[in-house]
Amino acid sequence: MEIGIYGLGRMGGNMVRRLVRSGEHRVVAGNRSKEPVDEAVNDGAEGAYSMEEIVEKLSGDGPRTIWTMVPAGDITEQALLKFADMMDPGDILIDGGNSYFRDSIRRAEMLKERDIRFLDAGTSGGVWGLQVGYCLMVGGDASAYEHAEPALKTLAPENGYAYLGKAGAGHFTKMVHNGVEYGMMQAYAEGFEILEKSQYDFDLRAISSLWNQGSVVRSWLLELAENAFEQDGHLDSVRGYAEDSGEGRWTILEAINQSVPAHVISASLFARFSSRQDDSFAMKVIAALRGQFGGHAIQEASTKYPEKEQ
Repeated sequence: MEIGIYGLGRMGGNMVRRLVRSGEHRVVAGNRSKEPVDEAVNDGAEGAYSMEEIVEKLSGDGPRTIWTMVPAGDITEQALLKFADMMDPGDILIDGGNSYFRDSIRRAEMLKERDIRFLDAGTSGGVWGLQVGYCLMVGGDASAYEHAEPALKTLAPENGYAYLGKAGAGHFTKMVHNGVEYGMMQAYAEGFEILEKSQYDFDLRAISSLWNQGSVVRSWLLELAENAFEQDGHLDSVRGYAEDSGEGRWTILEAINQSVPAHVISASLFARFSSRQDDSFAMKVIAALRGQFGGHAIQEASTKYPEKEQ
């Protein structure tokens, strides 16, 4: 199919590459700055150096489909509005960023008034998506989903995408997914800190690998922990500082709205707040894991982690 991708950051750029490498799609790639567009052209996409150029280059047969991968909030809002002003009735806009699901519901209604079809696509996979595919959680217009499905199938691993319901369903599901992710990382981080602080001189990389061999806590996050410990055995170079990108807070707000006890997710969010005040090994693990799966920036430690007494 023919599709435009606007926003060529860590995930958007790799999504373009995955689509192009399949040989099944014509991809028009655009970005606010020129360099990522040049890279996309080198990878086989058609470059668009303005939003207007994306729309112009997608003026072939059938509805235009444009997928935005830009930061949540006003940047997403303005991008969708600007594209909508240039598009025709029946065209499709997809928001693949980490938008708040209530914003997606409102935007779907706003775009419907212009006869633009909208999909909210929760996208998980981080910097590894190019290699293994992206898990895609999609809500919005059902006919738009059917039209976009060939691209979704290419971007996702086998059985890795699904239509989940009306507008907001995709971003709601991704929000809860990220809340669960917070809790999982916190549990791993606390466990590794207990190991690190013990009287034993553990090889944390080896334990990460061991736990992934048939244990009930095996996971991709543990594979990433093994990568992080292999690079820096005691995470000496990592500052135990972890940001939160919003989804954990939104998940907790929805838990409150629905009277659902969410002890672990709430505690994991508050632990991230604590990380911005005191350095801890658990927060080093979380910072390292976020760097591994999402390419999030890691703040370097100003001092080495103190050696344990033997």
